[in-house]
Amino acid sequence: MAKEFLRLMTELSSRKWLSALMGSFSHSRLSRGVIPVFIKSYQIPAHEAEKEIHEYRTLNEFFSRRLKPGMRPVEDGRDVLTSPVDAKITAMGDINAGTILNVKGQDYSVAELLNFSPHLELYKHGYVFVLYLSPTDYHRIHSPITGVRTESEHIKGRAYPVNEFGMTQMKSVLCRNERLITYIAGEYGEVAVVKVGAMNVSSIRYNDESVTQWNNGDDLAYFEFGSTVVLLIQDGIFTPRPDLKPGDQMRMGQLLGTLHAPSSRKNS
Repeated sequence: MAKEFLRLMTELSSRKWLSALMGSFSHSRLSRGVIPVFIKSYQIPAHEAEKEIHEYRTLNEFFSRRLKPGMRPVEDGRDVLTSPVDAKITAMGDINAGTILNVKGQDYSVAELLNFSPHLELYKHGYVFVLYLSPTDYHRIHSPITGVRTESEHIKGRAYPVNEFGMTQMKSVLCRNERLITYIAGEYGEVAVVKVGAMNVSSIRYNDESVTQWNNGDDLAYFEFGSTVVLLIQDGIFTPRPDLKPGDQMRMGQLLGTLHAPSSRKNS
């Protein structure tokens, strides 16, 4: 009964107008006074921030903060795939004929996640990382490879939570929430960086919409309050780091695995 009540309340609170209201407050000067409480509540390593705490004019400005130079070293190499975010690995593994298996007990359709984009054909037998950003984490999103943007798509949606409750008790959250998708073509193939909105996320924004190419680790986008990134890698071009597993905490720029020329694996 309690779970049904929570599901109902989550449905009601997932409306975009409520997220917009929360976003308006976080952009206001009134929210500035909340910053020290926010830091203490979530044990945020504020010493990493680019500016001193008193220099941030709003809660949102602090939340989408940049870091001091050198705080996130990026793995070097032509063939590396790096974590685009500070996050916990919620799920990882091979994509099975267009299905992402067992993300917190649920299977997800790549077609639905990508809004039935023609790009989905590249990922039906690819590889996936689901990366969850908690309020404690640094919330800027960086390019996981060196490459060129082939397409970008913004998909309007709901604002369900992507925390433990949302991912286990709500159906297909990653495919129902707002998403901003960046397709990046690199030397070995394409990756899709799917940025998924969540409850109280007022928006997902590109750092600079005019930029069409990035080096590995370059600033790509940011969440105005936190969420999840689903990273899809094209069929047959990726070998994951053997020591990684769901539950591991990653930092932006750390190695996820290596890229290589497409294999001759037969897809079904």
